[in-house]
Amino acid sequence: MSFKQAYTAGARGIASRSMTGLARTRVTPNMLTAAGVTLCAVGSVLVYFEYRDELLFFWLGGLAFVVGSVLDILDGALARAGGKQTPFGGFLDSTLDRVGEGLMLGAIALVFMRDGQELALALTVAAIGGSFLVPYARAKAEGLGIRGDVGIGSRAERVIVISVGLALAPWGVLPWAIGVLALTAWFTVLQRILHVRRELRLRTS
Repeated sequence: MSFKQAYTAGARGIASRSMTGLARTRVTPNMLTAAGVTLCAVGSVLVYFEYRDELLFFWLGGLAFVVGSVLDILDGALARAGGKQTPFGGFLDSTLDRVGEGLMLGAIALVFMRDGQELALALTVAAIGGSFLVPYARAKAEGLGIRGDVGIGSRAERVIVISVGLALAPWGVLPWAIGVLALTAWFTVLQRILHVRRELRLRTS
């Protein structure tokens, strides 16, 4: 088992155990999903207003984004712990994950545009494209019956990179974080393409 697989399995185990009590309530996974994307949207609006107070709005926006992203992760754990998994819930979760991440990256792009940071803006556009392609490549791979969660830039890693970039944004780290995000996202897409090609070749060999 790889390091990534080990910590992913461990994190899911902790999340499932923490959701045991909540599973007995009327809280549904879809409620957590909706709350998560709402917080991510609030976070993106706060980040947009960073020109009023960099430290305050970057940190508040980053905090809302982190909490919202955690809720987006816990909704799956709640569904598994309470036997509340539904096809629509899985579809909604996957779709709104993209919305929350896209809104935050969009807000960051507007900040770079306002500050005249053209390279950082271009990197953000690249990061948006790569971040959307990573789960798309996974879905297409799994549609072919192939494991699609390979690579280094899954959602958890992207949330960490964005959150660190926002926390350190007042000190000029955000463009670097977005650059790392764009690079890892596109590298992950390449990893998944090569993985699918290799698996399909093995089937026909």
